[in-house]
Order: sequence, then C-alpha cells, then structure tokens
Amino acid sequence: MNGKTFVWPVRVYYEDSDAQGVVYYANYFKFMERARTEWIRSLGIEQDALMRKDRRIFVVVDTTAEFLSPARFNDQLAVTVRLTDLSRATFSMGQDIFRNNIDGELLCRGTIRAAFLNADTLKPARLPETLFKDFSL
Repeated sequence: MNGKTFVWPVRVYYEDSDAQGVVYYANYFKFMERARTEWIRSLGIEQDALMRKDRRIFVVVDTTAEFLSPARFNDQLAVTVRLTDLSRATFSMGQDIFRNNIDGELLCRGTIRAAFLNADTLKPARLPETLFKDFSL
C-alpha cells in the first residue's frame, strides 16, 4: 500500500451520545460511513449519480470495530479511510477514529469490506480500473 490516508473531521453532537455524554457504539459506524462517503466523493464519484446513470452501487459486506476509548459529546474527531485490499468487485478499508486529529488519541479501529454491485441484479460488478488510482496498493 502506498500509505495514502483520507481524513474527514466529525463533531460529536448531543444526538450521538447517551445520557452520560458518551458516544453510543453504533454511531462510530455512522462516523466511518460519513468518512467513506466523502472519500468516494473526493475520488470524483457521486454515489447517487453512479446508481442513476451506471446502475452501480457500493454495499458494505463485512465490518469489524475495536473500541479503545470513548468519544464524548462535543469532541472533534478525525476519521480516516485507507485502502487495504482491492479485487475485481470488492475492496477493503482500514478506518481509525482519533480525538482531535490523527496525532490525537486513537478511539476506535475498524475494518470494512465493500462490494461494487449492479443495482438492478445486486450481483457483483467489476470495479472501474481508474477508481482507486490515487489510492492504489
């Protein structure tokens, strides 16, 4: 891997936390999703247009998370995305969530595997060769 990492800032809102001000575990997956969406957008792909015009979609097929330390209400987070594996129709990413910035405390470590599908048949479709050219392994 060439080590290129995408970073997306996320603020923890009141709605993301429980009564004690601690982020609810499922919301870490939402933060990771936001970063992946913005990463894909940074590659020049708008997912709604991809579905309408090319009839292609991305779907998460596997995910894991290791929760190391809690994020709290009003924290500023840095959520990273880095490509770790690429095949004909799937790709894997490592994602980390840090407090403040990527030099801050590591709060959560995750892995995500996504597939590229035909939107009509939900069968795997070949990923365009140029899609991850800036993040190639």
